[in-house]
Amino acid sequence: MAERPARTPTNGKPAQVDLRDVFNAILYLNRTGIPWKYLPHDFPGHGTVYFYYSAWRDEGIFAQLNYDLTALARVKEGRKPEPTACVIDTQSVKTSTNVPLASQGTDAAKKIVGRKRGILTDTIGLILAVTVAGAGLSENAMGIRLLDQAKETYPTIAKIDVEVVNRNPEKRGFHVVKRRWVVERSIGWIMMHRRLARDYEALTASSEP
Repeated sequence: MAERPARTPTNGKPAQVDLRDVFNAILYLNRTGIPWKYLPHDFPGHGTVYFYYSAWRDEGIFAQLNYDLTALARVKEGRKPEPTACVIDTQSVKTSTNVPLASQGTDAAKKIVGRKRGILTDTIGLILAVTVAGAGLSENAMGIRLLDQAKETYPTIAKIDVEVVNRNPEKRGFHVVKRRWVVERSIGWIMMHRRLARDYEALTASSEP
């Protein structure tokens, strides 16, 4: 990324910062959960980092990067680059005080006020689609959003057969459920990144990359 100068979305001039440093700063912020303004001085200024983050977000750079890396990871596992099956799950998370009330909601089942994060993965747990909304949005609505994304990005998922996999209410605590454990493991991986343990972003679009 740093080998060639990138052109800014505003004036077309070559970037004045090392874009690898910018990308590393975004990864650091995501993993540690610190606010933008508390980025260490080893990185470019937080305003510069956020400028590039928002530009790459809006231009679909992060989505394309995930698409390319997913294909490489699938090939490494001995699979075809394009997935043919998928698994869906959702997670409700609390929000910080700066999140607009209009983009929040209440998950009545989980008694959580905040946002709902929906992810769609392939059968080995790689994320193919993400959507974020107020926690009050139904599971069905979240699923439709995710399937629409998946059909557009991965045309190899041409035939969709929906199978609802429920937990056994007689078993307490964590237990392996057919196929569902794959996406639940992916949610567990997400929670290892402190900034994703709670939703801090004012825009839902910023919560999705």
